[in-house]
Amino acid sequence: MKALILSGGKGTRLRPITYTRAKQLLPLANKPVLFYAIESILAAGILDIGIIIGDTGQAIQSEIGDGSFWGSNVRITYILQKEPLGLAHAIQTAKSFLGNSAFIMYLGDNIIEENITPFVAAFEQNHDQCNCQIFLKPVSNPREFGIAEVFENSSDCTLYVKKLVEKPQHPDSNMALVGIYLFDASIFHAVDEIYPSQRGELEITDAIQWLIDHRYIVRAYKLQGYWIDTGKMEDILEANRLVLNKLQTNISENTYIDSKSQLQGNIVIQRGAEIRNSVIRGPAIIGEYAHLENTYIGPFTSVYHNVVICNSEIEHSIILEHCSIYDLPFRIENSLIGRNVKIHASSIKPRAYKFMLGDHSDLGLL
Repeated sequence: MKALILSGGKGTRLRPITYTRAKQLLPLANKPVLFYAIESILAAGILDIGIIIGDTGQAIQSEIGDGSFWGSNVRITYILQKEPLGLAHAIQTAKSFLGNSAFIMYLGDNIIEENITPFVAAFEQNHDQCNCQIFLKPVSNPREFGIAEVFENSSDCTLYVKKLVEKPQHPDSNMALVGIYLFDASIFHAVDEIYPSQRGELEITDAIQWLIDHRYIVRAYKLQGYWIDTGKMEDILEANRLVLNKLQTNISENTYIDSKSQLQGNIVIQRGAEIRNSVIRGPAIIGEYAHLENTYIGPFTSVYHNVVICNSEIEHSIILEHCSIYDLPFRIENSLIGRNVKIHASSIKPRAYKFMLGDHSDLGLL
């Protein structure tokens, strides 16, 4: 099998952060979101990965490289989608890479808790009995997702899909399509037969519905663990919280933690970090060569590499690389702060702060 990861989106809901950074490269627990997709696919035994890229392709290629970071047998192929014309169009664009292989398609900004390995193995061994498998998760806002209607085979309790609708105005189900799909080569017939939707895209829901209408077998699985589409700041923070919640304490070599500092709970401190007279309450991660002094870092906080924080308090936030934060009179919470940002106290003090700051910002607080 092969894998196709979609990483061509512009991330408009995360601006201004995504003006200067691909949304798939935003870190969760100090690891880019895209890495989680790649590592999940590799764990399932798939070594041949195509990555769909768009306007941010150069940054993604620079970060991911040729795949050798994960081993000499890993092969990464970059596939340019010149315009974001839909998920089914991405499959068309990748036809020369995929050939007639069965494949998994994985949206590069999605995070799931469940292990995909058994599903990949079962599909690879039995895809003559199943042409497509989708993953579903109940949602409270079904109008914002592709939604599936399913029925259960009473003999083996397998879920089959009978209808898919993209962002329905009057949904008949709350089962949303998770951004992970398993296909055999029949999907190429489907994407060649469908037409663009009202928003001008070749919808993957229409392609899968074509398979259903033409008597191909489409199965579904309801995810038991979490699923997050990291398209908004709130989603990024929630995904970061969930990933951090699985951390085990790990203090790297070549770190400095003085005797006045307190570490409570599960905390990762990466190499070269320096902690002075500070309190860190996990789960939290402190990146390489970060410097913390007279500072409180609360639960569910990720501090990326080369960050300086002094005389400040931060909780449930993500601080990107090369930021400096100092002398803040109130705690930062629920915030996503971009690269090279400077935040410092000013003479007039408000009661609370909440930020979403773009890269290279310099914010003086009043």
